[in-house]
Amino acid sequence: MATIDDFKKLDLRIAQIRDVTEHPNADKLLVLTLDLGDRQKQVVAGIRNFYSREDLLGKLVVVIDNLEPVVLRGVESQGMILAGSDDTSLSVISPGRQLKLGSIVK
Repeated sequence: MATIDDFKKLDLRIAQIRDVTEHPNADKLLVLTLDLGDRQKQVVAGIRNFYSREDLLGKLVVVIDNLEPVVLRGVESQGMILAGSDDTSLSVISPGRQLKLGSIVK
């Protein structure tokens, strides 16, 4: 079971998706360029079966900003966007209102 101290270790931020490309080595992955206001970062996300490039461009999302970078099928991912899923679908988590890029999610 996770504690509140475990949750506090995550740096959750609001980011905007600025670019979307298909991962060159994986059918289910997209490579996203995220704008956090003061910097950009690249995130690889397994959402290709659920979203098109047009669906995602400009969308505000919640990103875990302090994950250690990993290489997924040859492409570096510098964070993780949050999404919910059930047996048939997936939805990225997006704020209901416009927020300043880089805002902390609490």
